[in-house]
Amino acid sequence: MNGTRASVRLSISSLRAHKRRFAGTFVAVLLGVAFLTGTLVMGDTLRASFDTMFTNANAGTDAVVRGADVITVAGETRGTRQPVSTALVKRIERTPGVAAAAPDIQGAGQLIGADGKPIGGQGPPTLAGNWIDDPELNPYRLAAGRAPAAPGEVVINRGAADRGGLRIGDTTVLRTPDPVHVRIVGLATFGGQDGMGQVTYTAMTQADAEKYLTPKPGEASAIQVRAGPGTGQRELVDALRPVLPKGVEAITGQAAAAENRDMISGAFLDVFTTLLLVFSGIVLLVATFSIHNTFAIVVAQRTRENALLRALGAARRQVVVATLVEATAVAVIASAAGLAGGIGIAAGLQALFPAVGFPFPDGSLVIGAVSLLLPLAVGVLVCLGSALLPAVRAGRTAPLAALRESAVDDSGASRPRAVTGLVLLVASVGAALGGTLAPSVWLSAAGAVAALAAFVILGPVAATYAVRTLGAPLGRLRGVTGGLARRNALRSPRRTASTATALMIGVAVVSLFTVFGASLKATMNRTVDRSFAGDVAISAPAFGAGGSGLSPRLAPAVGRLPQVATAVGLGKGVAEVDGAGRALTVTDPAALGRVFDLGRVDGSLTGLGTNGIAVSAAEAAERGLRPGSPVRLTFTDGARQDFTVRAVYDRPELAGDYVITRRAWAPHRAQDSDSLIAVSFAPGVSTADGRAAVAKTAAAYGNPDVQTRGEYAKSSAGAIDMMLTLVYALLALAVLIALLGIANTLTLALHERTRELGLLRAVGQTRSQLRSMVRWESVLVAAFGTAGGLLLGGFLGWVLVEASAGDTAVAFDLPPLRLLAVALVGIAAGALAGLRPARRAARLDVLRAIAAQ
Repeated sequence: MNGTRASVRLSISSLRAHKRRFAGTFVAVLLGVAFLTGTLVMGDTLRASFDTMFTNANAGTDAVVRGADVITVAGETRGTRQPVSTALVKRIERTPGVAAAAPDIQGAGQLIGADGKPIGGQGPPTLAGNWIDDPELNPYRLAAGRAPAAPGEVVINRGAADRGGLRIGDTTVLRTPDPVHVRIVGLATFGGQDGMGQVTYTAMTQADAEKYLTPKPGEASAIQVRAGPGTGQRELVDALRPVLPKGVEAITGQAAAAENRDMISGAFLDVFTTLLLVFSGIVLLVATFSIHNTFAIVVAQRTRENALLRALGAARRQVVVATLVEATAVAVIASAAGLAGGIGIAAGLQALFPAVGFPFPDGSLVIGAVSLLLPLAVGVLVCLGSALLPAVRAGRTAPLAALRESAVDDSGASRPRAVTGLVLLVASVGAALGGTLAPSVWLSAAGAVAALAAFVILGPVAATYAVRTLGAPLGRLRGVTGGLARRNALRSPRRTASTATALMIGVAVVSLFTVFGASLKATMNRTVDRSFAGDVAISAPAFGAGGSGLSPRLAPAVGRLPQVATAVGLGKGVAEVDGAGRALTVTDPAALGRVFDLGRVDGSLTGLGTNGIAVSAAEAAERGLRPGSPVRLTFTDGARQDFTVRAVYDRPELAGDYVITRRAWAPHRAQDSDSLIAVSFAPGVSTADGRAAVAKTAAAYGNPDVQTRGEYAKSSAGAIDMMLTLVYALLALAVLIALLGIANTLTLALHERTRELGLLRAVGQTRSQLRSMVRWESVLVAAFGTAGGLLLGGFLGWVLVEASAGDTAVAFDLPPLRLLAVALVGIAAGALAGLRPARRAARLDVLRAIAAQ
């Protein structure tokens, strides 16, 4: 016990005397813990705020009556349900325990702002529905104006009005998708907020909602029910079930509110917080290497000190404990500061989100125990784990080492390490290749992790060759100064590799997403070039839930222009195909083949009629279908119909896997819209003339964008650039920590070489030459890490592309200019990291430096 206390006192004294050595470790732990804490606190706060908002908004709804069956297709968070008859309202109102009931009609409706641009175009849903007069059943509350009472009058949520520059009394257009001219008579709030996040909402009279949002009058999405005094929600649901027809169900208002909350906020928050947690992990991984490097250097520099302790009777355990106590002290203090910083980050984001267009719901920060304890534990464990091996190495110091000069860690490039690293590298490549051939994302992920481990193990081996190669031009360009910088970087291969590894991980992740994003964009361009045979495209938003689609009347109107040879619209439908939810493409199949290249077609697209269907070759192979095969479709209205496969086509990229005619879809459709209209011009019509004619016609249908093939491909890939921008912003913190690690390592290394630097100055090296030598050493380390990161990131990007391709032909693409930019940024960052250590080295007093031990 006394020995342990002595070790603690000794480590605390040493920490006080040399606290500057751990500045980089302190900052790395602080930033990593702050990022993790901010993510957790922000996620908890958003969830609590949305939960409160939906609870307040739906407090008066005790039950919801809706279609029982739901059809969900891949990629959708909420399926499509059968509508219910509004005639049920009277039957429900006569049920004991019911105080009131009202139909709830919902559909897509996109408002046009005062500037003529759609509000909330891509991303959050743009909703429309009927205004419910019963204030307790209506989740929206009038904040200004009045309820709609005449055709064309609407109430919109206040957030949409603010973003679109609209006021009460203004007239605008609502795309449903047919353009409807409306006049704003009121502004509403949702649960005390200006809206559900960035969701826009437009409320009409019930007659207008049935006219524009439903295929026929007398149908509603659901029926909202309020209980009478003394009746609970569960009692109300039990009372309603006997009076409801087959295919209609009743759920409690609480359950409906939870579903709506999850639809609007749950999926988004899960994806958002998961993304941030992944990047928090990357940041902490980068910090681990920086922290480990700091402790490894400090232990190496204190070899004589530790040896003297051993010679005076200290046990190995005491030396190890002394080192770990230092690590614990740094970890606890830095993690505590990180907790405060993380809470500050969450508070800042709460204030920043509304300014950038995302209304953070009102409410105090929610700081749970997990949001505090988890980052604190992670910060301490990361720091202790990083210091463990250096601590064990310190405990193995022999007492006789006190008689030698301070040792440095110059090991690393050993044959066993090289063999181990190569074996692991071969195994990782094999696993990655197996994952791409299967394809299996999990096997590829295992190969990626093994590849990262192989790069770390091989780092000291590769550092020797890489630094010699990268630094070869320095001798010719910078003379003796460049040669010394190269020699210093080669002095300790393990240290150089460990310092560069942190930057390598950051650059690798940046390169991985850069390659993956470029591959997705190349795939989209190739898909459009290969499958889209038209001249221009009229398209709805290519990503996100926003928008209302295109009017199905637009394609026939464009097709009647003398400049146009063919115009075909692609609508969307859903149905269960042999029991599995599938997306349907609703179109004119005969015209489809004239503007889309479907590849080889077995059968005929011209005779589908009302009971024929065309199927992609991949889907047909999976289900054992061929021309003439029967297929049973179950639609959202509950109807079942047998179809016959009339055609099988090779290329489904734009046409989808199942194609039926509009006549076949008409009896089962909900709110009808097209997602894309492909147009081919008549012979002799130029692109400019044809586009102008099409745009003039489209202006009367909500003025959607008319794009050339290239513009359509570029807009379709717009989400990829947004993703990359977010990735680069999040990874900036990881790169910053890596640069702090380089700067800290250089500072510690210069302290180790104080006497050497003094001798260089004594024999004539100028301050400028000394600064240049240190900066170039930093650049070489950064160049090594950047090169390794580019190589690893490019390989992992290829693995990710191939493993995630499945049956889809994804085009692998290496973007040379973007990767060159990443390389230049990495090298420039290395030069930046060397500025402060270089200035400190240049300020050394020559005589004191020569006398240093």
